[in-house]
Amino acid sequence: MRWTGARVAIAGGSALAIGAAAVIGGVVVAGRGGAADGAAGPTPTASPTPSPLVTPTPVLAAPPTGLPQTATGVARKLAVPLADHRLGARVSATVVDVDTGQVLLDRGAANSVTPASTAKLATSVALLSVTDPDQQLTTRVVAGARPGDVVLVGGGDPTLSAAPSGKATAYEGAARVSTLAALAKRAGLGKVGRVVVDSSLFSGPAMAPTWNPADVGGGYIAPITATMVDAGRQDRLRARSATPDLEAGRALAIALGVPKAAVVRGRAPVGATTLAEVSSQPIPRLVEQMLLASDNVLAEALARQVAVAESQPASFAGAVAATRQVLARLGMPAGDRLLDGSGLSAQDRVTPALLAALLRTAAGPDQPRLHALVPGLPVSGYLGTLDERYRKGPAALAAGQVRAKTGTLDGVSSLAGLVRGADGRLLVFAAVADRVPAGGTLPAEAALDDVAAALTTCGCR
Repeated sequence: MRWTGARVAIAGGSALAIGAAAVIGGVVVAGRGGAADGAAGPTPTASPTPSPLVTPTPVLAAPPTGLPQTATGVARKLAVPLADHRLGARVSATVVDVDTGQVLLDRGAANSVTPASTAKLATSVALLSVTDPDQQLTTRVVAGARPGDVVLVGGGDPTLSAAPSGKATAYEGAARVSTLAALAKRAGLGKVGRVVVDSSLFSGPAMAPTWNPADVGGGYIAPITATMVDAGRQDRLRARSATPDLEAGRALAIALGVPKAAVVRGRAPVGATTLAEVSSQPIPRLVEQMLLASDNVLAEALARQVAVAESQPASFAGAVAATRQVLARLGMPAGDRLLDGSGLSAQDRVTPALLAALLRTAAGPDQPRLHALVPGLPVSGYLGTLDERYRKGPAALAAGQVRAKTGTLDGVSSLAGLVRGADGRLLVFAAVADRVPAGGTLPAEAALDDVAAALTTCGCR
């Protein structure tokens, strides 16, 4: 997998930048590669050798021309791809014009469907709405209650890295445990005999009851704790740790030069002296990393930050309640029944209408804070979880033309994103096939790619 380049900028009004390079409002932005949907592999941060500067051509920058598209025209255009047998017995979909809000396709848009990872759009919109663009997640080291104790206090940043200085981190720009250790020593930290790990920021169970515990070994999730390193990854192995908080404590002990120190769970003393602290990338950047790689652990940690901002318990239940509360304030359609922030639960339910509304609000002019969601949407054939798709068949014509969040579970394939039609109009779409035949995941993905590709050729009237 590849992971290079810089971010996408949005300059006023509704905007969409996609492709290996794009021009938006005169700003040149480059693409970024990514991992497979929900994949567990780390994202290296080593800087690549700079490529020669290439002047890009505009991508999807043409203004709308002619009359608006019509529901009849869009329905006619999508009739065949939506009827593809690879999608199974039920496909729910909607298409909406971003500028006018006109619903151009309603094929079960109010159906309660299993979203898979497109549920991360709800987490992203809620979080960006209630946090500041420069807000970061801070991890601290404080003095313990007894001599020889040091306390690692988690701030909910799963990107904190155990990689030594000079080594690649699992997340680009992540804070390091080695930095915490160096700062603590500089602050006069004495002899350490025990590392106490304080993860009290989060509450409730660390695993959702609807999750499959085998997904920890498979690398798709880890127990969600406020103190973690590398989102629970174990070296370069695919499996995650079943005790990521204690692994973080052991990483600190190693960095402090006391690898044999005891590591236990506990609480920091009230008013404890702070010896060191490090901060994550800003939250909008974390959202981008989470969406591009469809990172379940990062999604769950960020969902709890919504709960913190909304004065709810930082638990599964609190995060879901807080997200629903924020989305209601934004005027989003009701009808969701989410049990987590990542979409990993097969019992999660949303409507395609909600997915489309989230995207339309993020792409429109009225909520500028939400514009940060758009750079996190994978790009067809280029970035994130769409990196290896749109390479062949009918969808290949839309490589670089679709920016969308993917979703995959057993029996479920979903895609929700943005395209510009042939007439330059910006459209949002959401399509969920939640009765995909057994073993039909890859064919269903290809069929949904064909749906989105058809929209890029649509000036449908």
